[in-house]
Amino acid sequence: MTDYPGTELAWRKSTFSGANGGDCVEIADTGRGLLVRNSKNVAAGAIPFTRSELSAFIAGCKAGEFDDLR
Repeated sequence: MTDYPGTELAWRKSTFSGANGGDCVEIADTGRGLLVRNSKNVAAGAIPFTRSELSAFIAGCKAGEFDDLR
C-alpha cells in the first residue's frame, strides 16, 4: 500500500457502489498509475496498479472470470 504525500488526488467512485454507505471502492489517477482504495477505510491506504494490470483485471471481470466470488 502506498500514499502520495503532497499530491491532491481526484478520487472517483463507481455509480454501481450503491447509495448511503454502500460498497465504496474508489480509484485515482496519479499520473504514474492508478490507486484503488476502500473509501470506508482510507487510513488503510491505497493499492497501486499500472493501467495494464487494472485493464487485465477489468477484462477478467467483464468475461465472468470472478463470478464465483460473489
